Amino acid sequence: MLVVEDDRLAAESTLELLRVWGYDVRLATSGPAALELVPAFQPDVVLLDLSLPGMDGFELARQLRARATSAALVLIALTGYGDEQDRAASQAAGIDHHLVKPVEIDDLRRLLARLS
Repeated sequence: MLVVEDDRLAAESTLELLRVWGYDVRLATSGPAALELVPAFQPDVVLLDLSLPGMDGFELARQLRARATSAALVLIALTGYGDEQDRAASQAAGIDHHLVKPVEIDDLRRLLARLS
């Protein structure tokens, strides 16, 4: 699993939670950094913020979809953007699930369990 988050505190707490749940997790703090990491790591799931430096999460999602070596790649937005326009933009960019921060931990856990 790859977490793409530029807020250090949010990134660290998300990584720790996912590791406690047993996931192999890596972190990228920007869109370009995520694109560099993906070929070697090949995550099954990418949790991405939509407000990122260098490239927003919508563009990152489009590029991940264009470069994906597996149709099974799941993209999950973890974002403060929660209105219908943002959700529609997520879907148009190829994001599979759109969760609004602060995310309910049980909701995230259930979603990830369904994906396993």
